[in-house]
Amino acid sequence: MKTLTSVLAAILATSLVSIAADDYEARIKEVSKSVQAAGQKGGESAYFAELEKQARALMKDFPDKDEPYQMLLMIAGNAEGEKARAILKDLSGDKVPAEARERAKGLVKKLDMVGKPVEIKFKALDGREVDLAAMKGKVVLIDFWATWCPPCVAEMPNVKASYEKLHPKGFEIVGISFDEDKGKLEEFVKTKEMAWPQFFDGKGWENVFGQQYGIQSIPAMWLVDKKGNLVDLSARGGLAEKVEKLLAE
Repeated sequence: MKTLTSVLAAILATSLVSIAADDYEARIKEVSKSVQAAGQKGGESAYFAELEKQARALMKDFPDKDEPYQMLLMIAGNAEGEKARAILKDLSGDKVPAEARERAKGLVKKLDMVGKPVEIKFKALDGREVDLAAMKGKVVLIDFWATWCPPCVAEMPNVKASYEKLHPKGFEIVGISFDEDKGKLEEFVKTKEMAWPQFFDGKGWENVFGQQYGIQSIPAMWLVDKKGNLVDLSARGGLAEKVEKLLAE
């Protein structure tokens, strides 16, 4: 027997088809409702599955609109390697808007970095000298984030708990802040007792490492193994478990 949730999802899907083609804003609102409902029911995996389904439907019905392509780019940015590559391949065609094609190329380039060293060297907010190349033998989380980013702040307790549990075993974190207000960042780091070094240049989205590595959304959490190679571009889910596995290698 169908559940009320599945019936509601079917009604939403039908309503999406029935909305007039020129009423794009109404369609987007219905898509948002459907995706949020999926997420509330099934969590992050269900959220992204529904988002991809709706994005592809929008892309078919409204090929000249940017939002469907941006949705797929967001999904690719949060997906594992082969899944991400499959989506990005679909965004490489001539009919895809130029901006989305270029962003897709950037994400492919990022995927190609997996298995290779990451070059990050800077003087931290607190004066420490940081060089990722000197951290071989450690498992390192590169955390691209900002104090003004609600999902980043929401993720911080998990990041801190993982650090406190696994730092004695060889886990390090390097923060790459997209903040523009140095004082606010310093106060946040102090208040939250974040012991790891933070990069700050005050340039926001234009910061040097964000530009170098094509960071288009935050939080972005990368894991580097003990050999100094990038092994995970989506470390948010099950962070502690992933780190423990890499430490055991």
